[in-house]
Amino acid sequence: MAWAGWGAGAAGAGSAGGPGKVFLAAMAIGSALVTAVLALDRNPLALLTAAAAVYFGLRAAGRIGPRGAP
Repeated sequence: MAWAGWGAGAAGAGSAGGPGKVFLAAMAIGSALVTAVLALDRNPLALLTAAAAVYFGLRAAGRIGPRGAP
């Protein structure tokens, strides 16, 4: 069964196989920006958002996740 996205039904927006590389790259950039802001405030949540930036970056690069992703 194809991935149906967050809250989307079986024919929802993500039914084509998961998030695209553009979306994942945008999430990586957004996470990196949030990390920078939190790090400037010395907020310990910066570690979590840094991990998210790395994860989304690896997904966008195709290093992790399903093979043959768009």
